[in-house]
Amino acid sequence: MSDRKQEQGVVVVGVDGSPSSRRAFDWALRQAEATEMKIVAVLAWRAPTGYGTGALVASGVQWSEEARISLESIVAPASAEWPQVQVEQRVLEGHPAEVLLKQAEGADLLVVGSRGHGGFVGALLGSVSNSCVQHATCPVVVVHDPV
Repeated sequence: MSDRKQEQGVVVVGVDGSPSSRRAFDWALRQAEATEMKIVAVLAWRAPTGYGTGALVASGVQWSEEARISLESIVAPASAEWPQVQVEQRVLEGHPAEVLLKQAEGADLLVVGSRGHGGFVGALLGSVSNSCVQHATCPVVVVHDPV
């Protein structure tokens, strides 16, 4: 038997605080419980930048810490309802699609919402979910907003 089969499977889920990503996280929790996998909840952040020569940076804002607090506020209540599911939290700087694709390397499944904090109204997939579907090295589940 290979070592891989003895390891617990991994479901990577993108969480950005949007309703779609919250639904994706809930879906991932149900899937992880059913398949006895663990979850890696990933929130990717980038400091906002302006157009032109300079970056738009709010004084005193610690983007990484704000992102960590945001992820914890989503994961903690849901994890309390699913204590049997192991959830690891990762807050990483970078473009969301790039971060999620990197984190999903070697994972069993990647779960994303259909639209987060960006995109165009009416688009079937957001740019992040579309990129994940096209480039992930594992299966991808896109959890859509209800119609």
